[in-house]
Amino acid sequence: MAELTGKVALVTGGARDIGRAVSLRFAELGATVAVNYRATKGDADETVRLIEAAGGKAVAVQADVVAPADVTRMVEAAAKLGQGKIDILCNVAGGLVARKTMAEMDVGFWRQVIDLNLTSTFLVTKAVLTCMPDGGTIVNFSSQAARDGGGPGASAYATAKAGVSNFTRALAKELSPRRIRVNAVAPGMIATKFHDTFTKPEVRQRVASMTPLGREGQAGEVAEVAAFLASPRSSFINGESIEVNGGIFFA
Repeated sequence: MAELTGKVALVTGGARDIGRAVSLRFAELGATVAVNYRATKGDADETVRLIEAAGGKAVAVQADVVAPADVTRMVEAAAKLGQGKIDILCNVAGGLVARKTMAEMDVGFWRQVIDLNLTSTFLVTKAVLTCMPDGGTIVNFSSQAARDGGGPGASAYATAKAGVSNFTRALAKELSPRRIRVNAVAPGMIATKFHDTFTKPEVRQRVASMTPLGREGQAGEVAEVAAFLASPRSSFINGESIEVNGGIFFA
């Protein structure tokens, strides 16, 4: 029996890139997956199709994870898959939005980035905890930027992800009486649309050459870490943030 058989997992931002890889891996391990998306319905439907083609179970659930009413609706839909429960939450949703220096940034942009990356994690986690059984697992997504401050124009993003890391530690303590483990994954340079959009090719090549393993990471490699943290294999890991960056930065 696959180690997540009988479990229901909600993956925010689960439609593409790292989120898709996480959704696919959870399903491969036996979980029924609620694949959240905000605007990329086609990507979400394709993720569900891939899961079902491999013999798994999944549904796509639209929600803007910074909107409380959407979050409530999403969690209710996901919980129906498990007769009222969600066993695994993976908060992947987030993003840089744009690279802006302090001089270019206004308070509206600052709040947008903080809400997308940090407030969303709070909103979804709070909602899911009402239907997560004791012994459940939460996997948050931080970033290498949380440790090193991020690249140029990423101060808001780096700050938000640092908040995710510390929120993870705080929750690990708070939820320990319920035996709910809370951990985080902190990816470095991973070959995704994130970097296709926000990072110049020459910068990516330079970072890859500086990385001890000599390349960018792949979404599937990050998903393996998320699956490990969601599974019984990591039963004595709690409040941890695992760096997935090929050795370019040591915590």
